[in-house]
Formats: sequence, structure tokens, C-alpha cells
Amino acid sequence: MISQSLNNLVTDVPGIRVGNVQNLDQRTGVTALLFDRPAIASGSFLGGAPALRENALLEPEMLVGGIDAIVLSGGSTYGLDATAGVQAWLREQAADLPTPDNQVRVPIVVQASLFDLVNGGNKDWGRYSPYAELGYQAAQGARKGQFALGTTGAGTGATTTLLRGGLGSASTITPSGHTVAALMVVNAVGTATVGNGPHFWSAPFERDNEFGGLGFPSRLAENDLALRMKPNYVAGTTIGVIATDAILTKAEAKRFAILAQDGIARGVFPAHLPQDGDAVFGISTGHAPAPASVEIWTEILHAATQVTARAIARGVYEASPLPGEPFLPTWKERFGDVKQGNVDHD
Repeated sequence: MISQSLNNLVTDVPGIRVGNVQNLDQRTGVTALLFDRPAIASGSFLGGAPALRENALLEPEMLVGGIDAIVLSGGSTYGLDATAGVQAWLREQAADLPTPDNQVRVPIVVQASLFDLVNGGNKDWGRYSPYAELGYQAAQGARKGQFALGTTGAGTGATTTLLRGGLGSASTITPSGHTVAALMVVNAVGTATVGNGPHFWSAPFERDNEFGGLGFPSRLAENDLALRMKPNYVAGTTIGVIATDAILTKAEAKRFAILAQDGIARGVFPAHLPQDGDAVFGISTGHAPAPASVEIWTEILHAATQVTARAIARGVYEASPLPGEPFLPTWKERFGDVKQGNVDHD
């Protein structure tokens, strides 16, 4: 039986720190995940319009064995500047980044960004984007333990078709004792909720009423399965990290990320569209033994799909209003008075 872990956050995996910083006027932000020691990493990038940095080095055949940080941001390709800020902060911590010759220190940082450029925020930031500075601040503020969800960090300006998106996280402990956790930023072209109602596509995986406890509709109407997507083919994406304390190879980390992409498809409908940039980084911090059998490895993969879907729903559920024009309502503004139970809707 899978059990819940400490804070239901990605920081439940030992060796991970998270920092969030945002600009509410610009309706954007940055999330930085820093590792106590280089983490084995790979990735899966199934969206048709990804905004990525240094993703090629994550392929199993590439030289780099471990990475120092992952950055998630708003800003589309402008947001990729955030890596420079995180890398600058890490370089200042030179003693923590040894190299064989103890002279040249190159922090390895990978990134995915989401498109939040038409969400009502002020994007007139001048010649250079603000993301390098936001990245530096996010790295500087990275901590273990608790952190906020919803309208924070890279989730600040996130939206879905009908509701505000946001940053979500979830974790679990597998029957064999490995911790598996996800951090996802939901800015999907599609929806995280069923039809026009309050139920989440992730409902079958919910634990302890973490996103309202409404369950799944008792039936799906034809309208619930209709295509809903952002108007004018506006780009969007769901990006994030799936992490475990189990020792993995780079090839296994890639498979881990692929199973998390299944979680995106469970939590967002539709997913992996041409306008989406759906991207997941698979991470092993190596604080627990490697899977001792195929069965234990499969447990970890099975958990990856579920915690990813849960993190997606939590990101939307925990979203809060922003100052100025509302642009889109939050889930709690639209459905916060819906009682627990199985609620049918049109």
C-alpha cells in the first residue's frame, strides 16, 4: 500500500530545496529546485512547443552525469534568462561545486519555461527581461521543507482554459519505502477540471482531500469530453519535476520522466498538444538504495504517474487571485462553496 509522506511536497525527497519568487505586476515568476549534491537527471519533452535550456545534455548517452539545479519559469523563451541568475548564485557558492582541477566551476542548470505573456500582466520590462534577477532571487531563497503552492513562483501567471493555473506539488512513499514526489506548474492549453464543473481529472488519485475531496462525477456527459482549449490557439504548457530518493541511472531517470508524462495526461485534458510545451525532468537524489527488483522499480514508476496528476490538481486548486483585472477566476472563487461528495454538473 502506498502511504503519504511528510509534507506532501517535492522537498519530502531528501536533498532538494525549493525557492519561489514572483512579480505580481508582471504576473510571472520563477521556481528554482536546488540539489545538495549533483542529481542524476533526464527528461521527457512531449509538448509540441517546448521552451527549454540544456535539455540535450540530459539524454542518457551524454557526458554530464549530474545536475545542480532545475529552473521553471514564466516568460516563454524570455524566461530562459532565469538560468543565468540561478547559475550566478551557484557560482558564488564555489566551495560547494568542486571540479577535478578545482579551478573552473560550471554549475549545471537545466530549465523549462511556460507561456504567460498574454495573461493581463505588464510585460513592458525594457531592454532586458527580469528573469535573470528573478532566477537569482529564487536560488537565494531556496529552502527545504514547506513552500507555498498555487499563485507563486513559476505558477504566478499560469492559466488553463477556464481557470487560473498554478504551482502544485505532491509526494508519496512506495510500499518498498522509496519517496516519490512531483512539482508541476500548470499553464495548460487544455483543462485540469472536467467540463465546466468543479471535478478534477486527477480525482481518482486524490489523497486526504488535498484538492477539495469532490471525487469524480458519477457520469460523464458528452459535453464533458468536448474539446476545450485557450482561445486563439494561445500557447500553454505543463512543466515540472518528478523526483525520487532511489538511486537511478540516467536511462532510468528518463523512463521515470516518461511515466510522469502519463500523469500529465491523467491530470490535463487534452495534453501534449502542438501548442503545449509539456516537459518533465526526472530526478534521482540518491539518498536511498537503488530498486532491488523489477517489482520495486515498477512501484516507483507507478507512483510517478499518480503524484504528477495530484500535483497538477493541487496547483489549480491552490491558486489565488491577483491584483488588477481578474483575467480568469480561481477554482476556489468558482467552486469554493461546493460541498464534498459526488456532484453532477452540466
